[in-house]
Amino acid sequence: MPVISAQKMQDRRDSILAAAREAFAKGGFEGTSIADIARAARVSDGLVYRYFANKRDLLNAVLTEFYERTMDDLDVIAGRDASFEQRLHDIIHRHIEAFVRDADACRLFISEVRTAADYQGSPVQQLNRRYTSILVRIIESGIASGEVRPDIEMRLVRDVIFGAIEHRTWAAVNGRPLDIDATAKGLVELLRYGLMARPKRSGR
Repeated sequence: MPVISAQKMQDRRDSILAAAREAFAKGGFEGTSIADIARAARVSDGLVYRYFANKRDLLNAVLTEFYERTMDDLDVIAGRDASFEQRLHDIIHRHIEAFVRDADACRLFISEVRTAADYQGSPVQQLNRRYTSILVRIIESGIASGEVRPDIEMRLVRDVIFGAIEHRTWAAVNGRPLDIDATAKGLVELLRYGLMARPKRSGR
């Protein structure tokens, strides 16, 4: 039997993963079978199982690829020598962009993965925690620099930001247009200034 090179094995895995991503996007997780994925990848069902334990393992791999690609960008943003407000804007902008540009992965996560009974403690939940911790790190640096008030409730801020982004981008994930720049700017300004009108200062 001929020896298969490491590159050939990686190419096969990538091909199966790409087919799974497309198949899940079209049919959803429950509506997609290993046979569907194998057919799209032009391989046998058995070959799929050589690289992935089951359909859930494939879904986790699809989402891991998305998370890791996006987290690389967020880590760069978090490490920049820039003001808190600039880094907050950039990380929110990149997160919205990820939702819009990787709509299939985001749709799977929101509608099928996060609501699944086995989500708690899963590898995808751990990835999501790592993902959101980058935002927390930026907020903590803002507190350290004096740009953010120290009594802020970190989990509340995190939930407000990610909840708002998810709500606003869900329509875009399903095909409706969204102005990424305006949405990021508006959310940052809302966080910075709050809702209450400030009293006008009298001139001196």
